[in-house]
Order: sequence, then C-alpha cells, then structure tokens
Amino acid sequence: MRYSPESLEAFVQTVESGSFSAAARALRKSQSTISTAVANLETDLGFALFNREARQPVLTEEGRRALAQVQEILAASSRLDELAVRLAGDVEPRLSLAISDFWQADHHESLLKRFAARYPAIEFECMIAEDADLIDLLLLGRVHVGVVRVQPKLPLEIATSRLQVQAQMAIYIHQQHPLAQQSQVTQSQLNGERQLRLNTWAPSLHQRAEGAVWFAPSYLLLLEMAEQGFGWSILPRWLVEQFGHQVLTELPVNGWPQSIAVDAVWSKRSPPGPAGRWMIDQLCAQRQD
Repeated sequence: MRYSPESLEAFVQTVESGSFSAAARALRKSQSTISTAVANLETDLGFALFNREARQPVLTEEGRRALAQVQEILAASSRLDELAVRLAGDVEPRLSLAISDFWQADHHESLLKRFAARYPAIEFECMIAEDADLIDLLLLGRVHVGVVRVQPKLPLEIATSRLQVQAQMAIYIHQQHPLAQQSQVTQSQLNGERQLRLNTWAPSLHQRAEGAVWFAPSYLLLLEMAEQGFGWSILPRWLVEQFGHQVLTELPVNGWPQSIAVDAVWSKRSPPGPAGRWMIDQLCAQRQD
C-alpha cells in the first residue's frame, strides 16, 4: 500500500474527533504525530484534506471525497486481518473477556460451557467493566473481547458486532419508599429524589453530580445501594431478580422498562485469535430466549 495505515487512521480519526488534539487522545499518540501523519498523507495524495484556516480543521471538498475511500480501505484491511486470524489456526494461549453486569448470567454460563468444551487447555479470565472502562481495557490490551451496551461513539480502532440479545433495564427503589406505593411515577417526582447512577473510572468521562446524585462503577454496587434505601436506580432486571433480596420495587415510569442493545467489541490493532473469534461468533449467534 502506498499510503501508510497510520496516516489513513490519523485522517479518519481527525474527522471523527473534530481536531488533531482529540484524534491524538483517541489514538493515544502525540498531536504532532497525528498532524505529521495527515500532512504526509496529503503529500502522497497531492491535495489538501483539511482547510486549516479555521480554529478546527475542516474537510476540503477533496478531503470529503477521499474520506469514503479511506474508510473502505481501513474496513477491508480489518476484514483481511480477521480472515488471517481465522485461517492461521494457532489458538492463543490466553483469552480475557470483559462483560457488563447487565449481561445476563445464563447467557454467560452457556457460553463458558461451550468454550470450556472446545478449548479445555486455554487460560481464561473474565472481568466486569462498564462502558468507557471496558473500552479502555481493550485499547490498553488488557482484555481481548468485551460485551458492552451500544456506545454513542467509539475509537476508530475498536470493532463491533451487534448481539441478538438485549438487556432489559428498569427503574427500582426500596419497597418502603413512598414512591413505591404509587400506581404511576413521573420524571419530576424522580428528580426530587436521590438517583444512584452508573459512572466509570475513565478520567475523561467522570460525571459531576448535579443535585442529589450518588455514583458507583458497577450495577451490582448500585443494586446494593438501592437495597439500603439510598435512592432510586436504573438496574438490569435479571440482576435484581437473581441477586436482589426482594426489597426493591420496579417503579411504573412512562417509557420504562427499556431494552438496551448490546455489542461484542474488540481491538482492530490486536485482534483476538481463533478462540476469541469463536467467542465473538458465539456471542453474536446467541438469541434472546
């Protein structure tokens, strides 16, 4: 390829992030590295990709037309990498999986039984992580495959595949709370009570508490806090049913419960081996009961 993959990734990530500095953060490189990579690509192509007169880089007409082609090249490269992994046949010695608390236990147990039967000698690790924390673990190479709710935006180097199962989420509060006695609860009534909200360890995504809000990094911790009567929380239904102590009430709020779409995710830079690809295939083939 005449154009380096690093330059192509830097270009696409700059477009998606909106600036060279944001692209550098997403790709975990210096801003000068990203700027140089894009400049080198412009030299190779023979035209400018960005108009740099504005505060933030703006695509030129040529850049806009090139973007679709570059995205196709990167997608084809990713597919080729996955094919190479599938055909190589050498099973990786270790596999690490990160899942969310909303991933239903029976789905997980069924998957692990099949995995143990197919790959009895492989070293396996399972971790619990949510949202941005899980993505960070993938980017750092700490885990190979993740199961996470569909994210509004992902780094360019993260690949996804939609699962056929969904997570059922509902709003819960302690059964002795006055709201638990009502036949219908409004959002304004919820706003008047303390919310127990999910947060992540990722520094860039820490949320500031506005009003009566307590944070925790996992749904299991939120479940315990709700059972102790500290406030209301959005929780996975299965988690409350299986690990709760029958002290929470599901609140009748308009628009709830909700179904949350779920993705399998992995890094394009260090794609999982045959065992990891098998796990992704099994995750995506698993159907809702």
